[in-house]
Amino acid sequence: MPNACASIVIERCNESHIDGLTALYSEPSVAAQTLQLPYQSRELWRKRVGLGQENEGLVALVALHQGSVIGSCSLIQVTRVRRAHCADVAMGVSPAWQRQGVGSRLLATVLEVADNWMNLRRVELTVYADNQPAIGLYQKFGFETEGRLRDYAVRGGKYVDVLSMARLRCQA
Repeated sequence: MPNACASIVIERCNESHIDGLTALYSEPSVAAQTLQLPYQSRELWRKRVGLGQENEGLVALVALHQGSVIGSCSLIQVTRVRRAHCADVAMGVSPAWQRQGVGSRLLATVLEVADNWMNLRRVELTVYADNQPAIGLYQKFGFETEGRLRDYAVRGGKYVDVLSMARLRCQA
């Protein structure tokens, strides 16, 4: 897909994206790399991206190509007072669009919001320990592995490990 990445639009998730988001995370290879179960309802996805509720600490973005959802990334600020400087990141990209810059565009956008609009110090995530492409993406953006959580989740009928990763923004 030469030059296709140039035609990708990043925008806040809205009602018109819910069917595409539901389809994205129903894709078995996408669901296998997240902690989501496949084939979740569109209503569950509406709730996950905060539609119909006010939550200033939730930034849910989608990547679109010709109007179709090809990826998503959410930044969710921790609501506990003593951890208000922290947020979690979750993301997924369609298999046809992986390793083409979509994840980088999404992650760069949410980190720009985290740094310059929310003044967050710590952004954290979990990633399957065998997902080398995702780990490489996160490292490119300054995430470091803080620990390995053994037998953390079931995937394909087996217990698998995840890495706990975080990016700390230095105060100037």
